[in-house]
Amino acid sequence: MRAVTYRSTGGPEVLTLSGREAAEPGAGEVRVRVVVSAVNPTDVKQRRGSGLVTADGTGPTVPHQDGAGVVDAVGPGVTGLAAGDRVWLILAAAHGPASGSAQEYTVLPAERVFPLPEGAGFDEGAGFGIPGLTAHRALTVAEGGPERLTPGALDGVTVLVAGGAGAVGNSAVQLARWAGATVISTVSTEAKAELARAAGAHHVLRYTEPGLEDAIKRLAPGGVDLIVEVAAGVNAELDSKVLRPLGTIAVYGDDGGDGTVRLSFPANAWANTRYQFVILYTLGTERLRLGAEAVSAAIADGALVLGEKAGVPVHRFPLEETARAHAAAEQGAVGKVLIDVTPAG
Repeated sequence: MRAVTYRSTGGPEVLTLSGREAAEPGAGEVRVRVVVSAVNPTDVKQRRGSGLVTADGTGPTVPHQDGAGVVDAVGPGVTGLAAGDRVWLILAAAHGPASGSAQEYTVLPAERVFPLPEGAGFDEGAGFGIPGLTAHRALTVAEGGPERLTPGALDGVTVLVAGGAGAVGNSAVQLARWAGATVISTVSTEAKAELARAAGAHHVLRYTEPGLEDAIKRLAPGGVDLIVEVAAGVNAELDSKVLRPLGTIAVYGDDGGDGTVRLSFPANAWANTRYQFVILYTLGTERLRLGAEAVSAAIADGALVLGEKAGVPVHRFPLEETARAHAAAEQGAVGKVLIDVTPAG
């Protein structure tokens, strides 16, 4: 089979296409023929050597956490999945150096493989793995909030999504809207504002313009209930001023920051602010399952949509041009970078 691998960390040029033997699934494992693989920021970081899975020079590493395809074979003890099932994958590369989705076949534990909803495409399955699950976790960490999103689960809740044109931000806007929340989003440019509106944000504000704090307070006079935060350090002061008492700030990124978050003790203490940091790798199987079920349900309802009409432009590359796909992601391609691995049929 064809596989993209790297043996040392570095730029996109370390990625090469080669041939490998497809592994056999063991007990509790599933082998999937990958149709579409997706590039996420975490994949770029890992290739550079700053992520969870890095090349140590002892063998090839296959990149990419997200993908979708068709079950090819199942190992002993697997129930609920069978050969021919259309599925999507989560945290593939985190399972092991040879298990990433940038190859024609990958073998994963069954708990990392989920049925694709009927009518959903492989693009949606690959495109909403890390972004969708991260957004779901961020939207379900508030005190008294739901463990799993469903229609109406966030009725009466006002959510502020920082960076609503980003991959996680877009998923957060779409999922929050599906769950009944009022969604405010902040973006940097008018072009990104259009993407956030396409995703379904009720109100979109430019953080590059003056008066952002006042504008948010006019939309949410009592303060926003929940902030989905991509720039924890940069936005810490603003967040403390627009969050309601007992509100929650769900942090999944530190864009523009230096890796530290400086907080005002009085402002956050008086508000009883809850900070919840979000990363999927240590979340645990049960919470990942709840998120995957909600993402699948939103896709099935037509509420989580990939493509420019939903604010997520798609950039496609064939498997042999995975290095170019990584370069596009590094250069700030807005939307989703997808890799066509094998034919859909």
